[in-house]
Amino acid sequence: MNGERRMRLHFLRSGVLLLFATAFLSRCASMMTPTGGPIDTLPPVIVAMTPDNFTTGYPTIPHGQKIYVEFDEYIQLKDQQKEFFTSPQMKKKPRLSIRGKGLLIQVRDTLLPNTTYALNFGSAVRDNNEGNPLYSMRYVFSTGDEIDSMIVSGYTADSYKADSVPKSFIWFFPADSVEQVAEYDSTVFKYKPAVIARAETNGIFIAQNLKPIPYRVYAVQDKNDNQMYEPGSDQIGFVEGVYNPAEMPEFGIWYDSIRHYVSADPQLYFRMFTDAAFRRQALQESARPLQHKAMLYFGAPHPQIERIRFDSIPEERVIVDPQTAGRDTLALWFNVPAADLPDTIRGEITYFKHDTTNTLRSVTEPLKLAWRLVETKEQEREREKQEKERRKAEAAGEEYTPPAAKNPFAYKLSLSGEVNPENHLTVDFDYPIVRMDSAAMLLTVTHADDSIEDVPVRFVRDTGELRRWRIEAPWKTDGQYTLTIPEGALTDVAGFSNDSIIGKYTVLDPEKFATVTIRVAGKEPDAKYIIQLLDGNGALKQEKRDVVTGQYRFNFVPAGDIRFRVIEDLNGNGKWDTGNVVERRQPERAEFYANAEGEETFVTKTNWEIEFEMDMDRIFAPVTMESLSRMLDEREEQRLRREAEKRAKEGDKNRSRSREDDRRTNNTMNSTGDMFNTYR
Repeated sequence: MNGERRMRLHFLRSGVLLLFATAFLSRCASMMTPTGGPIDTLPPVIVAMTPDNFTTGYPTIPHGQKIYVEFDEYIQLKDQQKEFFTSPQMKKKPRLSIRGKGLLIQVRDTLLPNTTYALNFGSAVRDNNEGNPLYSMRYVFSTGDEIDSMIVSGYTADSYKADSVPKSFIWFFPADSVEQVAEYDSTVFKYKPAVIARAETNGIFIAQNLKPIPYRVYAVQDKNDNQMYEPGSDQIGFVEGVYNPAEMPEFGIWYDSIRHYVSADPQLYFRMFTDAAFRRQALQESARPLQHKAMLYFGAPHPQIERIRFDSIPEERVIVDPQTAGRDTLALWFNVPAADLPDTIRGEITYFKHDTTNTLRSVTEPLKLAWRLVETKEQEREREKQEKERRKAEAAGEEYTPPAAKNPFAYKLSLSGEVNPENHLTVDFDYPIVRMDSAAMLLTVTHADDSIEDVPVRFVRDTGELRRWRIEAPWKTDGQYTLTIPEGALTDVAGFSNDSIIGKYTVLDPEKFATVTIRVAGKEPDAKYIIQLLDGNGALKQEKRDVVTGQYRFNFVPAGDIRFRVIEDLNGNGKWDTGNVVERRQPERAEFYANAEGEETFVTKTNWEIEFEMDMDRIFAPVTMESLSRMLDEREEQRLRREAEKRAKEGDKNRSRSREDDRRTNNTMNSTGDMFNTYR
């Protein structure tokens, strides 16, 4: 592929159209496959079009006009609902049907005057026998006197994962036909795009049949293929300003022989993100699933609550516990004895709610939280079992003693294993803890000489999750730790207390892991970043927040492949923030760290110490056409290298397996030979 890529053609900005690239590059004639011969791997070839491609003066009202594309073999259509689209969009999609060795296209919509239309088939057309797809098939016509012929290339990337977004649509809006964009951009909601293109699986697109005029350009993922942007579901991206294809620099274009479609150097770069859909704020539902717990469900995130008041419960006895990051679901815990809680709790909530003009206004609404005990099937079966045993004992004249009830106090804590001394131990409770006798808790370490030493231990509540606690101690690798939490040391809001808890632990040995040191040079002295350490599969393993210029250390890094995602934390809130297309706000930049050789994946081994230099000026340098092309080239080379290494490993395994099979065969033959010799 690299050899073909070097043979790039530099197109002028006028008069270049990519027409059925794979059709011309695949084969020239149809050949019959003999019985028992090789499998046909070639796509169908177009032999004729009626009317001709690039027809002008096409009627705006078709009146039964039909287009017929003839192939050199019988074809089939596959996934046409996903693969086939028109540019610009038609209210009624053309009807596609197979006629003989051809494709019949019936245009059913009234068309716009003086407009170039393109019918894009993607990979929907395939040969009938083996299903080999004909990629990038297009039919172009104009209702005017000429075919618009400008082209633009670009790349669509996930702004957080920094990876390509395949099959996204690119929408071009003539700049003089939409409202001026200021603080509120409604373009994708109010207008239909004049030209539509689609990115290939590598995220690169080549938009054709554009006019030499300025365009506003957006990229939309369109998950449900309805040619509409749906906030909160579809990813979207936009580029600042306007772009005139006639004024843009030249770009390289080539045929990707591995993926079987045309690719190009990108001129435009879209950092796509999932925008939050507008949701009206209102208290949609309230419920009381447990005696000591109520739930409030809001229509939009981050509700502004001024006050929650109940008639029978003091405000200081109500514990507010957000269940989601946006706080649109809240749990209320009642720190009151069960005997003092009525079956129905009445009160009111004062919060900001959207009115009919979508303005937030303070309102007060009543709350009515009813609860009744409902037996589960398991509880019902247990009760019936005990009643049966009681009746049996009474019939025998014996005294019945019911079994001890299971303690309802519930928690999640590993009672054995290895402790990461940086993360400590974590315990999650079903209910908020309201009483803790920390003096009664004991942590000891038994050394190699069997001596036992008390270790200071602290219970610290997690700042983000109300019912999560950390058990912190000065953990060391030498010795066996025993944690003892005596019965009754913990009590939750429901009045439940713990049984005795005993856990035994050892501490991770740092020599079984790698250590990674990163020296950071920030763009500005007070600029903040987030550095995430990922494994070879992209899973987040460790994270450093509030990173500024200085040195940072990742300990206990498992051996294997690692990568680094670096986030430019512009607002310093310790998390990556998405964008907002209406407010014209781009998402915070997230980039994968690459060394001077362009490598993004690095290998670690046990007891290794690895150092990296991260220059944030280089990592977050402005993206240019040249830098983007270079990055994509380097990633493609790494991808091909990894695939080659994988194939080589699989080949070694297959050769080893073959040698083992040969050895077993020889052993079997020798054994068989010995048997025949014995009984000859």
